[in-house]
Amino acid sequence: MGGMAAQPARDQVNARFSPSGHEKPGHRCALVRVEGVVQGVGFRPYVYRLASELGLTGYVRNTSQNVTIVVGGPTDAVQKFISRLPDEAPPLARIHRMSVEDAPPCTTTRFEILESAVEEGRSQLVSPDVATCHACLDELLDSTDRRYRYPFTNCTNCGPRFTIITAMPYDRPNTTMSSFAMCPACSTEYADPGDRRFHAQPNACPVCGPAVSLLDRDGNEMPDADAISRTAALLDEGIIVALKGLGGFLLACDATAPEVVQQLRVRKRRPTKPFAVMVRDIETARRHCDLTAAEESLLLSPAAPIVLARWKKESTVCRDVAPGLLFLGIMLPYTPLHHLLVRACNRPLVMTSGNLSEEPIAAETGEALTRLHGIADYFLTHNRPIHSRYDDSVAMVAGGQTHLLRRARGYAPYPIELTFDSPAVLAVGPQTKNTFCLAEGHRAFVSQHIGDLDSVETLDHLEHTIQLYRDLFHIAPEVIAHDLHPDYASTAFAQRLATAPQVLRGVQHHHAHIVSCMVENTVHEPVIGIAFDGSGLGSDGHIWGGEFLVCDPTDSRRAGHLEYLPLPGGDAATLRPYRIAASYVTKLLGEQRLRQCRHIADVLHDDEWRVLVRQIETGFNTPLTSSMGRLFDAVAALAGVRSTIDYDGQAAIELEMQAHQYAEPWGTHRYAFGIEHVNGLHVVRVAPVLDAVLRDIVEGTAAPMIAAAFHEAVVEMAVDVATLISRDTGIRTVALSGGVFQNRILIEMTPERLRSAGFRVLTHSLLPSNDGCVSLGQAVVAARAG
Repeated sequence: MGGMAAQPARDQVNARFSPSGHEKPGHRCALVRVEGVVQGVGFRPYVYRLASELGLTGYVRNTSQNVTIVVGGPTDAVQKFISRLPDEAPPLARIHRMSVEDAPPCTTTRFEILESAVEEGRSQLVSPDVATCHACLDELLDSTDRRYRYPFTNCTNCGPRFTIITAMPYDRPNTTMSSFAMCPACSTEYADPGDRRFHAQPNACPVCGPAVSLLDRDGNEMPDADAISRTAALLDEGIIVALKGLGGFLLACDATAPEVVQQLRVRKRRPTKPFAVMVRDIETARRHCDLTAAEESLLLSPAAPIVLARWKKESTVCRDVAPGLLFLGIMLPYTPLHHLLVRACNRPLVMTSGNLSEEPIAAETGEALTRLHGIADYFLTHNRPIHSRYDDSVAMVAGGQTHLLRRARGYAPYPIELTFDSPAVLAVGPQTKNTFCLAEGHRAFVSQHIGDLDSVETLDHLEHTIQLYRDLFHIAPEVIAHDLHPDYASTAFAQRLATAPQVLRGVQHHHAHIVSCMVENTVHEPVIGIAFDGSGLGSDGHIWGGEFLVCDPTDSRRAGHLEYLPLPGGDAATLRPYRIAASYVTKLLGEQRLRQCRHIADVLHDDEWRVLVRQIETGFNTPLTSSMGRLFDAVAALAGVRSTIDYDGQAAIELEMQAHQYAEPWGTHRYAFGIEHVNGLHVVRVAPVLDAVLRDIVEGTAAPMIAAAFHEAVVEMAVDVATLISRDTGIRTVALSGGVFQNRILIEMTPERLRSAGFRVLTHSLLPSNDGCVSLGQAVVAARAG
């Protein structure tokens, strides 16, 4: 999970273990300190059982920084303990460092778990929330078990963690479970070293734990004794329900009913953006999607993300759930409440974030009743408070590797390990798909997905979550990093945060992209960075997005780029790809060639056409861009795939879907970019590709062939430019980043072709390649700036 090793490499075990001269002959006493994700994952009970099995005395305790262990006994038994400790750790534990040294002889006669020790200014890692384990699921469905159908069943191997922790160390008083006193039965489990709920902080049952309730749209509690069964019946009737989960509310409805899905779209103001679907188990998921072994493993993992998988034509999930797409976002239940609800409905359910448009997910009942009023008809809620909002993570498997598209539940707040000693840095991230990063020492904590910073609510969410991370990990930033764009809300936020002693550092958007990829792959030497995305302010004041950089964490030089083209209306043009297409063709090939394209002529009326031409001529409100994302938009519009969009990246995504439908061998229908060397830069000329696309359109070539040929041209161009830069620099490592590389075809073909050309290729695995990775790059560039 999260890409971190489950045990330390042997060179990370710092052992200073030799007789102190005070032990009995043949006996040893050792002090062991373990750092990593070792609280809230059953680590202390595991240590207790291992020490007891080996007949050792001593203790284990949580501190604010680590888990501290003292073990004493026969030398060979102590040595076995030290050897087995990292190798047999609980599945959710992530050991980063472990030190061993001599200790005075143990005076205890047994092994104990001591009370946690709070150390001022020290921090410990926090586990993300974890999907329900098999043992808890068995209890949930067992009519003879005392937790039968109890929707908050958990143990040391599963359940809420990050969303309920208010402070460290991880003990019940420092969670939102503090108000629920354990009953005698739960207390007995909690105190029994042989029980899997031994020191499980969220431990609860129907007698003493949280409870669910069903409310109508006005907040009145429904009288039904079984709120979950009643909710299932409502969903079966076509009702939209808001469901309180781990990190906030989800909106649920019948995924097999087109009229219900369309009603949700109207209410949520989400005309075509795809919804995720939850099904009861992996067997059901197979009936709706063609799952690979890797995709099944991902669905069944403790992180349990939404997985984009090939959608079967015979699936009963209606196509309105993900219009125009070949891949369905599918997920399995990850809480007991989900398991109960999906089983009671016995049908696929839409499960989408409980918000309006791009606002943050609603977290508490009162907030949901206000913000989701008019969207949800009923609210299935509970009385366990949520301390941190937490969206579902989204992932796909491409090229044999897992790629995160949104990193949140199940992954955050696992840190990214740094190979240098960083000062305390806060990087506030970009404008869209925002995350922030807090780094200090050898750890960088990249937040869960925050969202687009276009509303006051999202900015408040950002500010609250930064404070939460600061409190949990005890990081007081000395440096604040931000994007170069002066109009980003995150830039303004950084400027407000910075005080006199703090250093404020701007970091170029695409440099941050590439450095984040380098950090994930622990690469320090210069690389050729290929950054393909929608936009990012360049050092020359223009909008970049089709970039070839030569960079390392301390410096970046632009070595090549897509040629600059006019973007009439700036950001507003991204909503109307036909305008981008018209602008590009007019600029490069002339007005007459554009008139040959019926797909544009049908939507670009004369008055708008005249204004657009005037903007291109004068440059009024027409920034220049080298964006690869905008080029995808233009080709999608020219090919008749999508002329306007309802969500970010829609035109490019649907162009990719067309390419997936091309059934002939790839490479037989070729397009090619031009590449020129201008003022020391390799400039990619777009006109040859647009000319070929227009010729194909006039000849009636089908959209799948045009899309496939365009994708292949982009891949070949990337390899060609990287090869030219390599000849100039001698660099043979290429790092790929940017939202365009969320395209399955590109992230599979580009690394393959680059490797065939002799390059080492770096891609993202711990963070999304989209702007969700930018904050990590900002933090590292700012930290290394000195």
